[in-house]
Amino acid sequence: MSNEIINVLGNLLVATLAGGMIGLERSYHGRPAGFRTHTLVCLASSILMIVAIYERHWFFDVAVDSIKVDPTRMAQGIMTGIGFLGAGVIMREGLSVRGLTTAASVWITAAIGILAGVGFFSMVAIVTVLTLGILTIFRWIESRVPNLILAHNLMRFKRDKVMPEPELRDLITRHGFTIANMSYSLTEEGKYYEYCMMIRTRKAKNLLLLSQTLSKLDSLVEFEIAPTGD
Repeated sequence: MSNEIINVLGNLLVATLAGGMIGLERSYHGRPAGFRTHTLVCLASSILMIVAIYERHWFFDVAVDSIKVDPTRMAQGIMTGIGFLGAGVIMREGLSVRGLTTAASVWITAAIGILAGVGFFSMVAIVTVLTLGILTIFRWIESRVPNLILAHNLMRFKRDKVMPEPELRDLITRHGFTIANMSYSLTEEGKYYEYCMMIRTRKAKNLLLLSQTLSKLDSLVEFEIAPTGD
């Protein structure tokens, strides 16, 4: 086996390991793009860069000196194309947008594959460790840093039993929320009156407390509290 083939196999193995490590972290947290997806993305990026670097093997009847291929254009094409795959894992659930971190991890996995394809193994190791650190350690830090929780709150009343707005605002405030904005609407041919608002709090438990209070209101037909997320 020639040294060239050994080098190529080494590049592919490194790409497989790096992509697999990141994919395992995503699979562990139940993300849609997990172990196999990240491994394949990293491996595919590595293969495409290898194809660009070893362009002399594309042609057998043409002088090598006459072939001019720019590997950086292949890298640009990979990073552009991977955007479509990243967009596929971003999902909207109501007002919440999920999958952004997974999309970013797919994107950086493609970049790691490019590094593996050109044989820049030291950078592969560094970037892989940094990526895993961001996905794990930063998650731990983020969970302990006080953050503002936003939630979409819909409250529907019968038209003849509508809670006055000042009373409703007082109820929301007493549960530790501030109201970012509020809209009003009549639904089902004027049968129901709805308050639709974005509420903010610093404590996640306030969402449960508010829902428990709303569930006990006889005048309330239905309600929805939907936290937004990224």
